[in-house]
Amino acid sequence: MSSGDEQKLPTEGSASPSFTPTFRDYWKERILYPTLLAGVGGGGIGLVSKHRKTHGLANISATYATNLAIVASCYCGAREFVRVTRRSEPGDLINSALAGFGTGALLGNLQGGQAGAIRYSLVFAVAGTAFDFATMRLNPMMKAFNGSMFQHEKNGESRLKLPEWSPIQVLDEEALAAKKAREEKLYSQRVLGKMSKEE
Repeated sequence: MSSGDEQKLPTEGSASPSFTPTFRDYWKERILYPTLLAGVGGGGIGLVSKHRKTHGLANISATYATNLAIVASCYCGAREFVRVTRRSEPGDLINSALAGFGTGALLGNLQGGQAGAIRYSLVFAVAGTAFDFATMRLNPMMKAFNGSMFQHEKNGESRLKLPEWSPIQVLDEEALAAKKAREEKLYSQRVLGKMSKEE
């Protein structure tokens, strides 16, 4: 296993059975993206924090973003470690509980000793499991919303789907060719009309 990128991993509900993501794709989806979102969320929390006047807006936002990103990366990494160790499916909530317990114990011990480790481990186990449960429940709804908002083309591209009542309409190949022919005809009529007026 010299190259981790070649390893194939299962997905929760892949759209096409022929596509199996590589380890790198799976790592991005399960660890990197949640960590980045947590950092952005932490920065947003820092923007409305009551400490922003004391410590400065940029400093407190960066602190909150960093701390939340560290917590999210530890939790997501531990969740994936537990999943691989247990050889279970990505949606198994026991992985979330064990990862939350371990992450909370580690970070709580750094923050407040043994009493902090117990308290943090329970909070992280409950919060992490609840977050993963909510994510699993909302994922189908988000996919349905994505399907209703975006139109997927034959060439693999997707674009925003406009409502039927919108005055802006996206033309297909035939309609686009007909429009171009009309514009060329009108242009030639204008050019001929200008030339006849000049003579």
